[in-house]
Amino acid sequence: MSFSMAGGGPSRPQINVTPLIDVLLTLIVVFMLVVASEQEKGEQAQIPQPNQKETAQVQESRTIVIQVVWTTKDQPPTVKINQDNVKWQDLETRLAKIYLKRAEKVVFVRGDADVDFQYVADVIDVAHHAGVQRVGLLTKDRELAGE
Repeated sequence: MSFSMAGGGPSRPQINVTPLIDVLLTLIVVFMLVVASEQEKGEQAQIPQPNQKETAQVQESRTIVIQVVWTTKDQPPTVKINQDNVKWQDLETRLAKIYLKRAEKVVFVRGDADVDFQYVADVIDVAHHAGVQRVGLLTKDRELAGE
């Protein structure tokens, strides 16, 4: 008897995976069909929709804009909170009252072009003392000639 060392020898058992892949693909197709044919159970519910006019008013009232409006040369500018005139002395108390129960403590400040920035800075300082955490500055929109 002679032994052959070059490539011969007993063969090892090998797993044929072709039938396993066929079974796997069949199971995937069956699960897809079961899920697609399953109908949703439950009752139809109609959720009431909010009135569009009321939601627009609520969104406007959430945004607080402080305007510093130029009056005359020797007079300090007037202050408005959302179009309501406010005295300089009452500004901090009004802002503290507004932001007492609010989670979002954000205010926007808009100053006229003729107003010194010192007045805008004073408004920002008063707002911080009243409990406002974030202050945004608004600019006047540019008007294009001919439009």
